[in-house]
Amino acid sequence: MTDPHNSPQLHSPPDLLALDAAHVWHPFTQAQTAPVPTVIVRGEGPYLYTAGGDTLLDMVSSWWVNLHGHAHPHVAEAIARQARQLEHVIFAGFTHAPAVTLAARLAGHLPRGLDRIFYSDNGSTAVEVALKIALQAWYNRAEPRRHILAFEGGYHGDTFGAMSAGRTSGFFLPFQDKLFDVSFLPFPQTWQGDPEVEAKEHASLAALDLVLEQHAGDVAALIAEPLVQGSSGMRMCRPQFLAEVLRRVKATGAFIIFDEVMTGFARTGRMWAGQHLEPYGDTASAISTAPDLMCLSKGLTGGFLPLGVTACTEELYAEFRGDTFERAFAHGHSYTANPLACAAALASLDLLEADTTWDAIAAIGAAHARWLPELAAHPHLHRVRQLGTIAAVQLRGAGGYGGHASLELRTFFQNRGLLLRPLGDTLYLLPPYCVKDEHLEVAYGAILDAAQLFGAAETGAVST
Repeated sequence: MTDPHNSPQLHSPPDLLALDAAHVWHPFTQAQTAPVPTVIVRGEGPYLYTAGGDTLLDMVSSWWVNLHGHAHPHVAEAIARQARQLEHVIFAGFTHAPAVTLAARLAGHLPRGLDRIFYSDNGSTAVEVALKIALQAWYNRAEPRRHILAFEGGYHGDTFGAMSAGRTSGFFLPFQDKLFDVSFLPFPQTWQGDPEVEAKEHASLAALDLVLEQHAGDVAALIAEPLVQGSSGMRMCRPQFLAEVLRRVKATGAFIIFDEVMTGFARTGRMWAGQHLEPYGDTASAISTAPDLMCLSKGLTGGFLPLGVTACTEELYAEFRGDTFERAFAHGHSYTANPLACAAALASLDLLEADTTWDAIAAIGAAHARWLPELAAHPHLHRVRQLGTIAAVQLRGAGGYGGHASLELRTFFQNRGLLLRPLGDTLYLLPPYCVKDEHLEVAYGAILDAAQLFGAAETGAVST
């Protein structure tokens, strides 16, 4: 009898689930209480197809990575062509066309001055690279600044530098004593009709001024998810607030790091979320809001392959040039600038640069805007907010991330044919750009039904 662990043939779903239970450790999952995972056998457009014959409409872009729909042929074919030519080569001392071409094309889209591209393999490593560049740049200047600023509730990844900058997200309690010190600013999250937004922004700016005074001359960088904090519940702030924060931090000489891992590639209706602050141009005010470093991943390859990018200015890059290796940036990954991933990213950019894609992005934003008033009027929903293709609302009393109600809601939506993954009490939509109005109508209908069911059983879990 063939050993199922070594069989080259496709396992049946029961075999897969048995092997999964015996060997696989799933992310962000409590195995003791989590339901049996769903086996997905293929994807096409906005749909995922299960081994049991069900269809799921993917309304969270499979953890925010998928831009154009599953198994898009243009991206798939680009990867196949590249695989037949060059699958990988060490990137230290070597280069190749996909990486060079991608760097040049990204630089053409990025904010003014972000012309240097450092490759890694995911969003967390992109953030790690940015933090290390900022800190070493000051070290190379022989005036080491060591202090990092971040916003409360921010999440930047799961490596140690990223965890340090995101320690207030609530995910990293076992590692608190191993994280470096960061000053956290209050995040003035807001929503439609928020009467206290100006008071919250004033308090946050006052806290910033105090931190800048306490750490005068020692602030190396501020890291921020511009305008939308994803993992903490799609929390949003106003562009004018963030622009003022950047102006005050830049006045100290500190670097600005934008973590656009989730918000990049048009999720907010602009290519980059930071473009909502001011047009990047040649005026002094515009330059004052441009970042010095930007972190990208997730949608970078259209959801096909892992790839991370940290973009920085030529001025920062110059801080690492010299006659000795000690001044160089001694950081890298085995799969840095993997040609297959770069080919996928180039193909995804092809699609993203098409007018039809931007028409679809605008249509998704318009559909959100039509539905949100009905959500705002529901007695069990509040704090409605939207930016581009991202829409979110709070479900009253649903509890925190990983709570029982949140888990029950996932099951409820899946039974309705939807992949929706609430962030605690936050119900949100962040779909691929191939969804249509009829897809969004199904999703919003399910959200309203879930709110009604929760309201009918306020002290218990949502019924499935």
